[in-house]
Amino acid sequence: MRHELSARDGIVLEWASRTPCEPLRRHVRSIVGYDERSPVPRSRREFPEPWIVVIIEFGPALRVALGGDARSAARHPGGFVAGLGDRFAITEYEGRQRGVQVDLTPTGARRLFGIPMSELTGQIVALRDLLPAGHLALTERLSAAREWATRLDLVEEFLVGRMLEVRLDTRRVDWALAQIESRGGIVDVGWLARELGHSHKHLIALFRDQVGIPPKLLARLVRFERVRRAARADAAIGWAELALAHGYCDQAHLAREVKQLTGLTPTAALLPRPR
Repeated sequence: MRHELSARDGIVLEWASRTPCEPLRRHVRSIVGYDERSPVPRSRREFPEPWIVVIIEFGPALRVALGGDARSAARHPGGFVAGLGDRFAITEYEGRQRGVQVDLTPTGARRLFGIPMSELTGQIVALRDLLPAGHLALTERLSAAREWATRLDLVEEFLVGRMLEVRLDTRRVDWALAQIESRGGIVDVGWLARELGHSHKHLIALFRDQVGIPPKLLARLVRFERVRRAARADAAIGWAELALAHGYCDQAHLAREVKQLTGLTPTAALLPRPR
């Protein structure tokens, strides 16, 4: 387990993570516990990602607004789920946030919640509306626990109990997701359908149930996530190079995509400046 404490710009952050236990690795990308304190209120812009984010809170509830729309802003005591979509979110906390973030594959989330993923698409949904009453007991136990190792154990036990007994065939969609991921989002949806022996319509229906969004949109999110990763890894790389490397038509295409997904220019979204 990794466990670190850091302080920067007035924020004190304690976090802990470890590789999910072997039975969960097909479905769970990461489990990270966090305890963040700030002397002043903080807000962050969270970009859309190609996985399902589950926040299990045992501290003050975050305020979340999809697309920055204050009318949609809400707090969800106990935590929430961010379904897949193409809109950013603004999160705010008054001075402290504490919880565990679980990043799930789409089919992992389908197993955990037992509903078509299309019911979560483009939404922030309270965990209490998706999970049984035992979820409340979990948050209480997380709060009472003194060690992060114990908290991560509790979350893993909860996930194993919910996910691994589900009888659901996700092998076809899992294969398609792996192809999209391995190709960095540069993949032909017609080819995916042909390889699976399905019509385009049937593939879309499978994705609606087990992913929540069409393959084309998921591929966009994967490609955008790769761009962000590349930009962080090499601050000197220019936009035109990023666009070419990740299958965008040109720099202008990349800039439009960044604007659509984040509401920001590439510079404001922390992508590198063009040379």
